[in-house]
Amino acid sequence: MSHLEYIEKIFKDSISVKESILASSEVKQSIDTVCQVLVDAYRAGNKMLIAGNGGSAGDSQHIAAELVVRFEKNRKGLPAIALTTDTSMLTAIGNDFGFDHLFSRQVEAQAKPGDVFIGISTSGNSKNIIEAINVAKAECVTTIGLCGAGGKIKDMVDHAICVPSDCTARIQESHIVIGHIICGVIEQKVFDSE
Repeated sequence: MSHLEYIEKIFKDSISVKESILASSEVKQSIDTVCQVLVDAYRAGNKMLIAGNGGSAGDSQHIAAELVVRFEKNRKGLPAIALTTDTSMLTAIGNDFGFDHLFSRQVEAQAKPGDVFIGISTSGNSKNIIEAINVAKAECVTTIGLCGAGGKIKDMVDHAICVPSDCTARIQESHIVIGHIICGVIEQKVFDSE
């Protein structure tokens, strides 16, 4: 396969996954529900915590930054914490409690009832995301999972957005589009009087 053929294939594969999302009323309804959950949380004065591993850690930081700084309009910052950014915290938790507790310990410390935790896992099986979901539920925090077609977290969380794919890269590409949709809806609805 030539480079040009490979480029075409990847774009076609990415478009195909997004077309599957567009064709799925279930996935679109899940996105809409999650948007409303977050709008309600922000209107009530709560915050979002978000975490993932690897590329999903980058997506967590990206989404949190869009909410704290701005997405498409200048407005007041919204409280959103990516639990993937503090190397002192991550290494201390990893050393003292183990990698599986990287996010759950932070949820325990940072979350309060009414907050929202978003766990991103392309496999749907990341142990540290599962642990964070368990702690969030115990703390009366609403749980949201961004995942692919499989895995455990989709059945654990209050709301799951499942990308219909088992390819990590294609799932991640869709997760960031979904993240942008969520940020856009939050900006429109929370600041609709501005």
